[in-house]
Amino acid sequence: MRRTVQWVALHAVLALGAALTVLPLLWMLAASVMPTGEASGVPPRLVPSAVTLEHYRALFARLHLTRAFLNSAGLAAAVTLVSLLFNSMAGYGFAKFRFAGRDRLFRLLLGALVIPAQVAMLPLFLMLRALGVINTYWGVVIPGLASVFGIFLVRQYALAIPDSLLDAARVDGAGEFRIYRSLVLFLCAPVLVTLAVFTFMGTWNDFMWPLIVLADDRLYTLPVALANLAGEHVQDTELMMAGAVLTVLPVVLLFVFLQRYYVAGIMSGGVKE
Repeated sequence: MRRTVQWVALHAVLALGAALTVLPLLWMLAASVMPTGEASGVPPRLVPSAVTLEHYRALFARLHLTRAFLNSAGLAAAVTLVSLLFNSMAGYGFAKFRFAGRDRLFRLLLGALVIPAQVAMLPLFLMLRALGVINTYWGVVIPGLASVFGIFLVRQYALAIPDSLLDAARVDGAGEFRIYRSLVLFLCAPVLVTLAVFTFMGTWNDFMWPLIVLADDRLYTLPVALANLAGEHVQDTELMMAGAVLTVLPVVLLFVFLQRYYVAGIMSGGVKE
């Protein structure tokens, strides 16, 4: 009986937590298809009286957010691909290659995890300005080439790759890059999917850094473009909710479709020594 009560209480708490998380998202979706002014009524409506897509049409036809949407998609995809390449190479190198100062360098990298990203924004901006890539997409892509978290994640996973397997490939005449390309990437696929989801979501949702380095409104990403619209249409709740849905929907779908690989990569990568 006591175990049953504990089971019911646990699941009740989990259900409440899930409801508190999901209900704002459901209201956001409902408000995005409400007629103009209905979401601001008192008391607020939870279900639209009539479903309309006029706010989505306004975002793309009248407010021209198609360019910002494509900018975000292209940047997120580019940063994800280059991040997977550099993080996988660095993580594999730290896991399987022996070189002078390897462990000290890795501990130094881990120490950088405790430094807030905002602290590095000014020196990073100054370096990118010296390179002449401010107000270009390179200013967004270059900082995403590698991350301490990505290197750490891949390194922890790659530690489990048997050295005997790599030695056998070398005996067969495979070069180091061939081993990395044909063997390591295949064996590290679960953690690479996890890292891809992290990177894509982080880049897609990033607001601060694109706002700092991109001055041309033609280069704006979706979060920056929507923030600019909020100043002009702050009273148009339904329009802003439609924009929020456009921002959230791609990453939610990505997570849903890759959830199995994402969880597998996190669980397996978290127990490697």
